[in-house]
Amino acid sequence: MSSNTDPSFTDTTDFAATSRGFIAALTPPVIKSASGKTVWDIDAYSFLQDECPETAHPNLWRQGQLTAKHGLYEICPGIYHIRGYDLSNMTIVEGKDGIIIIDPLISCECAAAGLKLYREHRGPRKVRGMVYSHSHGDHYMGAAGVLDLDEGEEPGIPIIALEGFMEAIMSESILAGPAMRKRGAFMYGNALPRSPTGQIGTGLGLGSSVGTTSLIPPTLLIQKTGEEHVVDGVRIVFQMVPGSEAPIRRSISISLTSKISVRDAKAWSGYLDEAIVLFGRDSDVLFGSHHWPTWGRDELIARLAEQRDLYGYMHDQTVRLMNLGLTGVEIAERMRLPGRIERKWHCRGITGGIYQKYMTWFDGRPEHLWQYPPTEEGQRYVECFNGIDGLCDKAEAFVQKRDYRSAATLLAHAVAADSGSTEPRPKLLLASVYEQLGFGAENATWRNFYLTGAQELRSGKKAGMVAGGRTPLGERLSIDQWFDIMAVQLDGERGADMHFTIDWEITDVKQRWRLIVSNGVLTTRSLNTEIQVQEARENPADYEMVLTKSQLLEVILGQEVKPERKSGREEVLGQLLDLISVQDGSSRGPSQL
Repeated sequence: MSSNTDPSFTDTTDFAATSRGFIAALTPPVIKSASGKTVWDIDAYSFLQDECPETAHPNLWRQGQLTAKHGLYEICPGIYHIRGYDLSNMTIVEGKDGIIIIDPLISCECAAAGLKLYREHRGPRKVRGMVYSHSHGDHYMGAAGVLDLDEGEEPGIPIIALEGFMEAIMSESILAGPAMRKRGAFMYGNALPRSPTGQIGTGLGLGSSVGTTSLIPPTLLIQKTGEEHVVDGVRIVFQMVPGSEAPIRRSISISLTSKISVRDAKAWSGYLDEAIVLFGRDSDVLFGSHHWPTWGRDELIARLAEQRDLYGYMHDQTVRLMNLGLTGVEIAERMRLPGRIERKWHCRGITGGIYQKYMTWFDGRPEHLWQYPPTEEGQRYVECFNGIDGLCDKAEAFVQKRDYRSAATLLAHAVAADSGSTEPRPKLLLASVYEQLGFGAENATWRNFYLTGAQELRSGKKAGMVAGGRTPLGERLSIDQWFDIMAVQLDGERGADMHFTIDWEITDVKQRWRLIVSNGVLTTRSLNTEIQVQEARENPADYEMVLTKSQLLEVILGQEVKPERKSGREEVLGQLLDLISVQDGSSRGPSQL
């Protein structure tokens, strides 16, 4: 039931905006890989043109209808959007004799298809520059699809990002990549059917494509707000918004952000106000890498101000309530936005840690300091209810009251208590509860999490991962980044009692490194200063290799090479490779290379 703080469905401004500037669409709107695999199929969402069913939140259904609009759009003379062919938008800015691409999507196939559509209607202009707005995969991984480079070839054009871009990718997408991609599969509902009872979008866009990905590092790093560069005759003014994510806005102003583990809502609010001051009075249109533009100076300033106040309010009130002793869960339950903000469609919670930023995982409750892991805690819940059936009976009583949250809590404990059990009742009940929670969720990622969890419980099949895991990163990364990847994949439990050192001299890049395995830890030490070299002489390595950078990568990946020189106990190299080998047995060596 709607309230006086809900946005109005009679407001059709967004629907008009999604159609404005339309030029053409892919026909059919299906993108395939070279092998014939479907990478993207927007026709799968045709059901969104129907009335909202009971299995979806009306606000989320409306968002799905809006993000299903696809094609090539003119934002203003010389600036174009490719929308609806991936999770994000690709922006094309026409320059003196070529184009600049902003955020080339997730998959190379989708980026290539978008560029082809543009060229069919605007001519065969060459790519003269590229901008990555930030370090999420949907803003850079499709770059190879529009640059047409041979393996190892340098792009030869300015590729622009914020200083720290590669470090952010290393942290989130590579070192923690497998965990993040597994979570992404739940967020985006990759394994769910596209249907009124399944995945109906992600809020940001319809979904995440599943094609070939790439990593082409930036060649120009922005270091300060107000920095200007001219690319193919286009003057670009940059705003740095590190630690947040912000919208992008012939000259063109672009906000660049790095990704951090916890987004800073207060900083985000401040950057939005800064954008109003820096760019508002001279701008005619506001557009970004998701959704549709806002036209008109007054309109775009109002939107930025409302977004500023949204994040500022959430931050300040979270901290205020936190200081009054409320926990994160209690604050989330209590938080209500001011009515004027809550009635705005662009301020709804369709896609989603202020508390976490300040207080970490611990909510200040002593009983949460030393909780049991899920299985052990679940066994004790089962004991309290005199068995699985008693617990399930109580959960069903909550279901009858439509208290799905309480039912989910109890049933999750029942399933965790014996995850290998063949008893179907708790799993099927929990799947049904998750389904109801998903159907009622306004937030797309919540819906996808619930429905993917339900699907796994019913089928036993894991959801997998989102795109990015098979990107050929090796040659694009530095040697110390290779070693960082090896360190987080080393099995410390098996290597706890091992101690050995390996020295590497890499001739073509004139670098020397020492790897130390000790107490289950892989430590990387540079041997490029006099004191470092002296220490290495005094404590010789167990094994040493002299080789090129490409040979080193082959060694790390478990391949045989003919180095310039090797000496010492070669068996320690085998021990190292064994300790870092991926656990699924599909390959030997770091899976992220």
